[in-house]
Amino acid sequence: QPGMTIACGDSHTSTHGALGAIAFGIGTSQVRDVLASQCLAMDPLKVRRIDVNGTLRPGVYAKDVILTIIRKLGVNGGVGYAYEYGGTTIDSMTIDERMTVCNMSIEGGARVGYVNPDEKTFAYLKGRRFAPTGEAWDRAVAWWKSLASDKDAVYDDHVVLNAEDIEPTVTWGINPSQSVGVNEPIATKDEEALAYMGFRDGQQVRGTKIDVAFIGSCTNGRLSDLEETAKFVKGRRVAPHVKALVVPGSQEVRRQAEAKGLDRIFSAAGFEWRGAGCSMCLAMNPDRLEGNQISASSSNRNFKGRQG
Repeated sequence: QPGMTIACGDSHTSTHGALGAIAFGIGTSQVRDVLASQCLAMDPLKVRRIDVNGTLRPGVYAKDVILTIIRKLGVNGGVGYAYEYGGTTIDSMTIDERMTVCNMSIEGGARVGYVNPDEKTFAYLKGRRFAPTGEAWDRAVAWWKSLASDKDAVYDDHVVLNAEDIEPTVTWGINPSQSVGVNEPIATKDEEALAYMGFRDGQQVRGTKIDVAFIGSCTNGRLSDLEETAKFVKGRRVAPHVKALVVPGSQEVRRQAEAKGLDRIFSAAGFEWRGAGCSMCLAMNPDRLEGNQISASSSNRNFKGRQG
């Protein structure tokens, strides 16, 4: 809920920032400290406001927005910062889309990413299992509204992006800032990344032959992601040489997707329909790339040994 401070042993805890919470991942020893004391010692965070304004072009999604931000600011650009996302583009996003943006704040080096609570936030929370009810709900909404940044708030840094300039974006390298638009050539002097990925400077990622396609992860494993993907998959078939997996982001998402028949659409197209989990994103089970396989993935990390 808005205003909560949430610490969990997963770097992508920042996803909860989509609901106006200050949420961040912590290490094992910090988990011990939290369980023992409910406290953490932290340096105060600076705040960077990132405004994205305008209407996204067809085929451009929240994932493209956050990849563009990380490309612009770098994987270490957010160190010591909380990222506050706003602007007309973020305002118009669904909570699912805001989750995708906040989820990858950590890939940009920020400790947390969040969106100020608004009417979409309240509508999303109302009636949920642990949400306040009755008079307590009215009091909660009044409190949540007071948490949003004032119009004249002063930030440590302010970045503005134009939504119309963002195109479908894919990472080509071995860190999340190494990305390009699908119509844009790779331009880099990073010989290590080029050699590891088997690309060359000036090459386009578009048209690259892939071995594996992975749809899922905490970045893009929500019901709306699966519904959108199913539109493109329906009536088509996975190429014979490609291993394709769909992994819902939670058991609830899996139940909802199956109730809508999405599992049958994906299975008919040649995808493996899996139980909820991290799967290829974490690569701590047999769902991992082998040798020099190339993957098209909706996950968040393209480090060596992950999806890079």
